[in-house]
Amino acid sequence: MTDILKNAVLALIGFGSGIVISGAVFALITILGVVPRFAQKTKTESYIKVYEEAILFGGVAASVLEFAKPYLPVGKPIVIAFSLCIGIFYGCLAVALAEVLNVLPLVARRVRLQRGMVWFVLAFSFGKMIGAVMYFLIPGYYHF
Repeated sequence: MTDILKNAVLALIGFGSGIVISGAVFALITILGVVPRFAQKTKTESYIKVYEEAILFGGVAASVLEFAKPYLPVGKPIVIAFSLCIGIFYGCLAVALAEVLNVLPLVARRVRLQRGMVWFVLAFSFGKMIGAVMYFLIPGYYHF
């Protein structure tokens, strides 16, 4: 009985954590304005809905593939092209985040948040660091 309760609690924590993280990622993409900026730069503003749906379905597909772990013999050129696309996306996301971080001190001054900002940024940094360490050091999180 305790194993069932333990697994139920772990499943609930895992599911809740997944919802929070995915919500945060999609909120970050939305707040940064990545999709409208790409559409504006490529002069494809009429396809913004298609871009948003592609991001949504890509996130769902990645989640499903994480659990299914299918083997797809696509070859090195496809893997290289896919990796290049991922790298471009993360690079654009990092640049957009850097632009937003320049706004962070201005927002902190506007809402008169002086002491809490340091703890806020540190909490996120340590959380990310602890999560990365757990991911690579605890057996079962990562498979080579």
